[in-house]
Amino acid sequence: MAMTEQEKEQRMLEKIANGETIETVEEMTEEYRENLINLMLMQADSEVAGAFGYVPWIMKAPTTAEMLSVSTIAKDEVRHGRVMYKLLQDLGIDVDARVKDFDFNLRVGDEVELGITRAAEDNRVNIFYYPINTWYDFIMFNVLMDRGAGHQLEDSEMSSYGPWRRVMEGIMKEEMMHVAHGDSWLVKLAKDPEHKENVQEALDRWFPRVMNIFGKPNSRRNAIYIKLGLKKRDNHEVRLAFEADVRKVVERAGLEMPTWVPDWERIQEDATITG
Repeated sequence: MAMTEQEKEQRMLEKIANGETIETVEEMTEEYRENLINLMLMQADSEVAGAFGYVPWIMKAPTTAEMLSVSTIAKDEVRHGRVMYKLLQDLGIDVDARVKDFDFNLRVGDEVELGITRAAEDNRVNIFYYPINTWYDFIMFNVLMDRGAGHQLEDSEMSSYGPWRRVMEGIMKEEMMHVAHGDSWLVKLAKDPEHKENVQEALDRWFPRVMNIFGKPNSRRNAIYIKLGLKKRDNHEVRLAFEADVRKVVERAGLEMPTWVPDWERIQEDATITG
């Protein structure tokens, strides 16, 4: 006799509590599947949107060596997106239709600040709606967004969904290479009087945007993720770890650490980026 949904949930949660992984759709409750898909779509859509934003900088990079570096970073992001979309196909997502439906080249105007809201119906982290207009912007994506993604995705390396957990080691290694690329350029440019002011301006502009990607503290959605073993930490705990990490490289570069003051009263919980 088939298990009831309640029996399936009990068995699934017991496996998760024992440190075992969920491997098939048949083991999942609908709640688990829906929340898993939501998180994985955030990652997949973000990887592709990020790659599209980087592509113009292959041509605009300051040296031929950097043309290769940028093209490698863009290729990595496309590969990450493809890895995630393949997992999503196993969960019933029509990936090709999704990519056709959404404009992953969409960017907002320079004057727009999104807070933690999205600009379209895809699931990308909203930092990828902002344009990359200068080399300083590109470097800040490596320093801040790739670093922020790394802190968020640490939990995925311990995810209760086995197929996702197993692909994350390779993705994280490449993300950390992107961070190292950004850190190297940040220190180099900040030590040059010709560039320091522009680097500080870019840091001041991008840091609050990236701090917003982690979502509200103690959110209802994040509590569900933790219950299901899809996340391990509260949003704000991840944000504080990211902030401390950024502070180290900012101090090494001799720059001023930007401030970030959230205004949670004007944020709707259902618009949070990470739930």
